[in-house]
Amino acid sequence: MSEQGQTKKAAPEKVVIQKYANRRLYNKATSTYITLDDLAGMVREGVDFVVYDAKTGEDITRKVLTQIIFEEEGRGQHLLPIQFLRQLIRFYGDQMQAFLPSYLELSLDSFIRQQERLRSQLAVMSPAGIGTFEEQIRQNLALFDRAMKMFSPFPLRADEPEPASARPAPAPEAGKDELAELKAQMAAMQDQIAALAKK
Repeated sequence: MSEQGQTKKAAPEKVVIQKYANRRLYNKATSTYITLDDLAGMVREGVDFVVYDAKTGEDITRKVLTQIIFEEEGRGQHLLPIQFLRQLIRFYGDQMQAFLPSYLELSLDSFIRQQERLRSQLAVMSPAGIGTFEEQIRQNLALFDRAMKMFSPFPLRADEPEPASARPAPAPEAGKDELAELKAQMAAMQDQIAALAKK
């Protein structure tokens, strides 16, 4: 059969969400009212959706996603560093504003790919390889932090603390059981990965 004769697999349609004046969200796919938490769950499950203002028909997806981030941060789920937020605010109205969204999207995609690769390595990793895994995470975070500083026309000020990702890891105390320390570090990293995956 020729390529023209083959039917292209249709991309799944976006779920349409309507937001009403009373701030209620209506999922047209399931004909039910939902909450911001439900939308956050849909994001984590990879469900693609678009949110429209029920009265004006305006696409308000960006506003709603930003509201979800605001709610998560308000609950103590601090994912965005203060320095990053300051730099982000400075870009509004800046000449480089148009380039930042693509840059952030590419950076995050790269981080997600590396995260998946590290997860697969972690599944078969021996305790001896945990130090290498931790070092890779530190390097990735430091690289992202350096890239943001280079991209920003605003240098880090003296009154702003250096990001934790750029600080060297403290040396282990002498006499500690190395295996116990590695296990503790492994548990902490798994918690961090789980928290990132939920986002």
